[in-house]
Amino acid sequence: MKIEQLHQYFLESKGICTDTRKITKACLFFALKGDNFDGNEFADEALDKGAINVVIDDIRFHKNTGETILCANALQLLQKLATYHRKHLNIPIIAVTGSNGKTTTKELLNAVLSQKFNTSATVGNLNNHIGVPLTLLSMTPETELGIVEMGANHLKEIERLTAIIQPEYGYITNFGKSHLEGFGGMDGVVRGKSELYKYIKEHQKTVFVNGNDLKQMELTKTMKRVTFGNDEQDYYISLKDASNTVSVIFDGLEIQSQLIGIYNFHNIAAAIAIGAYYEVPPAKIKTAIENYVPSMNRSQIVKQGGHKIILDAYNANPTSMMAALENFKQAEGENKLMILGDMFELGTESEKEHQDITTFLEKDPFGNVLLVGSNFFKTKTKASHIILLESFEDLKNHLEAHKPSNTFMLVKGSRGMALERVLELL
Repeated sequence: MKIEQLHQYFLESKGICTDTRKITKACLFFALKGDNFDGNEFADEALDKGAINVVIDDIRFHKNTGETILCANALQLLQKLATYHRKHLNIPIIAVTGSNGKTTTKELLNAVLSQKFNTSATVGNLNNHIGVPLTLLSMTPETELGIVEMGANHLKEIERLTAIIQPEYGYITNFGKSHLEGFGGMDGVVRGKSELYKYIKEHQKTVFVNGNDLKQMELTKTMKRVTFGNDEQDYYISLKDASNTVSVIFDGLEIQSQLIGIYNFHNIAAAIAIGAYYEVPPAKIKTAIENYVPSMNRSQIVKQGGHKIILDAYNANPTSMMAALENFKQAEGENKLMILGDMFELGTESEKEHQDITTFLEKDPFGNVLLVGSNFFKTKTKASHIILLESFEDLKNHLEAHKPSNTFMLVKGSRGMALERVLELL
C-alpha cells in the first residue's frame, strides 16, 4: 500500500492504537512486536473491539478483507506514516533531548507555550522510536506548535528520530553520565545527543542554548541560536533561591516554582526563555511555571507518616544522583535519610561510579544512608552511617527492623529499582 493511501486511512480514523487493552472506536491499529508479545496475534481482537483497520506484518494473520493491511514491518511503516504526516503539518516543532531533565523541561515548555498556543506535546516519557511517531500522529490541523521529547541510549538514535520529527527548533538540556554503556562513554553521550545539532545545522534551523553551558556554547557557535542564562545572553533569568523550592527572577518578576533542587533552575530557565521567544506575556509565563506540579516520581514532595520525602525514583545516573545529593545536602531539614538505588546502564564504568557515590557520602556525612542494589552492595565503606543492602527485600527487612521516624528523606534510583515502593514500607 502506498503511504498516501495509508495516510488517508489514518485521517479517516480516530487515531492510532497499538494496545488492544486501550482500543478506541474507529482507530487504526498497528501490530507492533515486543520482547514478550506479538501484536499480530491481537489483530482480530482489535477489529472486534472497533478498530477500523489493522496493520500487520505476519502473513499468517492476514485476511483477504479490506480491514487488514499487510506490510513488511509494522513499526517501520508507523515511522514512515509519522514522517509523511509531519510533512503535512505546517507548524513549528521543538525537539528536546539531553541526559537529564528532558521530561520536566518538556512539561514546563508545554505549560508555558499552551498559555498562547494550541500545543501538542509528548505524553509522559514516550520519547523513543515508537513514542515519537505516536506523538507526531497525535497532532491535528488544530495544533499550532509541537513539543517532542527524544530519548536515546546509543548512537544514531537521535539522528533517526530527528529525521522523523523534522524540528524547526532544538534544545539539549545537558550532557551527563547517562546510558554510558550504550553510548560507549561520555564522548559517545556528547556525540549522540549532538546528532540533534547536526540536523539543525544542516537544515539551517535554530537551537536554544543554555549560555552557562560552555560545552554547548562552543558546539553551537556557528549555528543560528537563541541563548539564555546570564546577563550576556539573549534572555536573562537569575536564580533567586533554591533552599526549598526553586524561585527565579525574569523581567522584574519573581517566579516561585513547585520544583525542588538547583538542578531544576536550568529547566525552568529554558521554559521561560523559549516562552519569551514566542512572545508569551511574562505574567502568563509566571502563572504557568508556578502552577506546574511535578509528577511520575520526578522530584515529588510527599508527606507521609511524619516523613517529608523527596521522591525522585523515576530514574538515576551519576550526574543526576550527584545533583540530587548536593541539593539534599543544602536543603533545610533535620534527621536526614537517603535511600539510594543502583544506577543502571553504566557498562564498564559502573563499579567506579557507584564507588564514587559511596565515597562522597562517606567523606562528607550529612545524614544516614541506605544504599540498595547489587552494584552499591559491592562498594567499600567503613562509615557507620552508611548501610549496604543487596536487594529491595533486604531494604524491606531493614526498615521493618529499624522503623524510621519523622525523617527528611531522599529516595532516588534507576527505574528498574522501582524505589517508589519504599512508600509502602513507611
